[in-house]
Amino acid sequence: MEYQESVDLVRLKVHGVLPDPNTETQIVILRDEHNADILPIWVGTAEGNAIRLALEGHVTPRPMSHDLIRSFADHLNVKVARVVVTDVKNNTYYASIHLMAQGSERVVDSRPSDAIALALRTNSPIYVTQDVLKRRGGGNLDAWLDKLGAKNPGRYEA
Repeated sequence: MEYQESVDLVRLKVHGVLPDPNTETQIVILRDEHNADILPIWVGTAEGNAIRLALEGHVTPRPMSHDLIRSFADHLNVKVARVVVTDVKNNTYYASIHLMAQGSERVVDSRPSDAIALALRTNSPIYVTQDVLKRRGGGNLDAWLDKLGAKNPGRYEA
């Protein structure tokens, strides 16, 4: 599915990764550039740690999966143009990775956590469709973040 970037997409930044005190998961907090919209995405512990490592600029002794994918892309002259959170169904988010190679664009389906981890490692922009922002759950997100103690995750802001 094609999106008109200026009309349909909202650029996001990873604001932080927090443990969910109620589950064994982590929450990736994405915010738009004006801090007007928040998109929390629940991910597994390993996925949250992969995103956190990229935010902190930590290099592991051996490449993790996302590092390996970045290395493949570099060696094959494939650029990660952007990642897009494209849909939400039953509280499950969907994403795509837009790749550029030899003048053509290819789109690959992805879990949002993998797309975000790869975007951080390749300095690629992260977007969400306006439709997904309208349909996200969570009600009053600022109150929810305050309750979680996550209004400003500080050092994990990217």
